[in-house]
Amino acid sequence: MGKALLVVVAVVLVVYAIFDLLATPKGQVRVLPKIVWFVLVLVPFVGPLLWIFVGHGRQAPPPRQRGAGGGNGGGWTPPPSPRGPDDDPDYLRGL
Repeated sequence: MGKALLVVVAVVLVVYAIFDLLATPKGQVRVLPKIVWFVLVLVPFVGPLLWIFVGHGRQAPPPRQRGAGGGNGGGWTPPPSPRGPDDDPDYLRGL
């Protein structure tokens, strides 16, 4: 049972790493070219873990938006939240 669990974990890691590698833009791949990472990912356990921790560049969080002034000294203003149809006066007029 233990060997089967190791095989399943290895297959899951390889499949996850391959799909993650294919979905990662070329500019976010670190250290090696994508084709070399692809070959390396096929090595069970070591390859996928190296890809996850070394090769995959983390996407930086988007920069904070500055407000247009307002009463908070030009600080960050959250984006407007989506409105449902029952909050839209034009929609309600058409009923």
